[in-house]
Amino acid sequence: MTDAIPAATEIKTIFNSIAPVYDQLNDRLSFGLHRIWKLMAVKWSEPNLGDYALDVCCGSGDLALLLAKRVGNAGKVTGLDFAVEQLAIAKQRQQAKCPTATIDWLQGDALALPFANHQFDCATMGYGLRNVTNIPLCLQELHRVLKPVAKAAILDFHRPSQGYMQAFQQWYLKNIVVPTAEDMDLKAEYAYINPSLNRFPDGTEQIKQALIAGFSSAIHYPLMGGMMGILVLTK
Repeated sequence: MTDAIPAATEIKTIFNSIAPVYDQLNDRLSFGLHRIWKLMAVKWSEPNLGDYALDVCCGSGDLALLLAKRVGNAGKVTGLDFAVEQLAIAKQRQQAKCPTATIDWLQGDALALPFANHQFDCATMGYGLRNVTNIPLCLQELHRVLKPVAKAAILDFHRPSQGYMQAFQQWYLKNIVVPTAEDMDLKAEYAYINPSLNRFPDGTEQIKQALIAGFSSAIHYPLMGGMMGILVLTK
């Protein structure tokens, strides 16, 4: 984890610039599998009808929209992101997919969540924890705004522990991610992925940091040979 952490403004610029093609990129880079992983994360956050759910670093709204279906019209979802261009797309997608759902799209900082303590029944976070500038603080903030015994599920890209999977990941980044990003004129924007993986704690370390942040339990589920993972937390 020796790579320098980019400034928050730099990360925000990246996600604003890729917003118009973010969903298309996710589909192409994961061969559509990201939709399954997001369904798993939402399920493990255990939303119920009538719940108040939070999606941190909501991007273009995939997880928030899935949460809205689970909490129903009696429930409510807040999707928070610091990239206004991503939020604009999320609002458009809501109108097209579930216009009757109660979803607040809010610009905000994952390191200083603008909510009272003990407010949410469940929470999700997709591809956000790896990109915040202070992971322990992000986990502390998530813990603070959740109600007692509430669950959170955090999905992200990881560096595998096995050598052969690391080699495959490097091949994938070089031969799939880079050409796809180049095809969409986003090579510079996607250059951050490799160093972000080097900085990102592995599953064992994520569990340790979550427990230090105050969560009563933490379980990390590796996916795709460790290239993906979901951290499931209980307050």
